[in-house]
Amino acid sequence: MSGRMEWVLLAYRLPRRPSTPRITLWRKLRRLGVVQVLDGLVALPADAATREQLEWLAEEVGEAGGQGEVWLARMASAAQERALAARMAAAVTAEYEQVIAAATAAASQPEGARRRTVSRLRRDLHQIGRRDFFPPAGKDTARIAVEDLAATLPAPATPRPAAGPAQTVSTTDAPERQEAQP
Repeated sequence: MSGRMEWVLLAYRLPRRPSTPRITLWRKLRRLGVVQVLDGLVALPADAATREQLEWLAEEVGEAGGQGEVWLARMASAAQERALAARMAAAVTAEYEQVIAAATAAASQPEGARRRTVSRLRRDLHQIGRRDFFPPAGKDTARIAVEDLAATLPAPATPRPAAGPAQTVSTTDAPERQEAQP
């Protein structure tokens, strides 16, 4: 048994026309963070979630009139595995660098623009993290850049509580009172 990791592969072929299924598949594959091994062959580190995601995509390829098959495999050499992992890490490194650049550029913007940028960049970091199977050093730098930008914003004002909670007594819940007759 080798110490190398298992990979899940999607081998697919779609008709050229219409192009919509190909474009849709490409976008979904990109969102998952696959590495393109060859034309029509993509890979992800194997786990239950990635396997299920690629199985769903293989099914969608079939529904679009194409062919899709999911395979489990191990690289023949540690060098091949490192090269594949490095390609995946390089792709997310570029995305983290874009986050850092956007956070740096937003620092000089007005408060409203900075607040919107912080929200967007936090969403971007979450999405990148979902496909970051081999975290590069830039991950922490990107997270810190976004949090540093967030620190430039004033704390959101918290609404002050009212003088006291308004209390209403329901006539059906209140005990009956009998008033003393003078």
